[in-house]
Amino acid sequence: MAAGIQTAKKELRKRMREVLQRIPADSIVTQSKTVANRLFALPEYQKARRIGVYLSMPSGELSTTAIVEDALKNHKEVFVPYIHSIETTTTQQKISVMDMLGLDSMEEFMSLERDKWGIPSLTKVQAVNKQNCFGGTGLSESIPKGNTAGPFGLDLIVMPGMAFDTDFRRLGHGKGYYDSFLTRYLRWEAEMGVEKRKMPLLVALSLKEQTLCPPEQVPVTNHDWLVDVVIVGDDRCLVRQQ
Repeated sequence: MAAGIQTAKKELRKRMREVLQRIPADSIVTQSKTVANRLFALPEYQKARRIGVYLSMPSGELSTTAIVEDALKNHKEVFVPYIHSIETTTTQQKISVMDMLGLDSMEEFMSLERDKWGIPSLTKVQAVNKQNCFGGTGLSESIPKGNTAGPFGLDLIVMPGMAFDTDFRRLGHGKGYYDSFLTRYLRWEAEMGVEKRKMPLLVALSLKEQTLCPPEQVPVTNHDWLVDVVIVGDDRCLVRQQ
């Protein structure tokens, strides 16, 4: 069963890569504006004080630049993905994980170096001095468990993906960064010595070409998180009933 799901995911990713390559750049610009305006209208976004936002690739993906700009302008704390390697305690093997680290200003955003995919990214030197969404400064493995110093947590996360469906399933790029981050976030909540917080609202952004038409669905396993909201470039906003 699991092998069949992984094969189905691989095939869907291949299909979506071909679809994304054919989308005109001006269509992505237009859809990015539509999606950003839909997000800005969400009461949960307007109330959010601390948000996580993916930083977009230069092509084939909805742009989040306007979202970062709006959030900072409205005095929200913005956290962006930072991928790094850690050594597992059981196997002593290195694995890649994602932290959400604070972004200070639009000026800093514009000056970020781009990684091999063209995504603006914090450097290793910058990362160790950044506020972590789990509280404290730097990478999560260096933050003591139960640390409650200063603000912590996120109210909302803007998530990317390769495909989505109307039942709020999400197909990522295959690295599992967001799913493992959310699982860590849930575990972190349980470890905190404070009143339990809610998980952040998970808002996925989708080009209209990335949203599957029923009855087709994104193949998922038990480790894959459903999102709460899917905002589509054709001005649809799908909200999951809790």
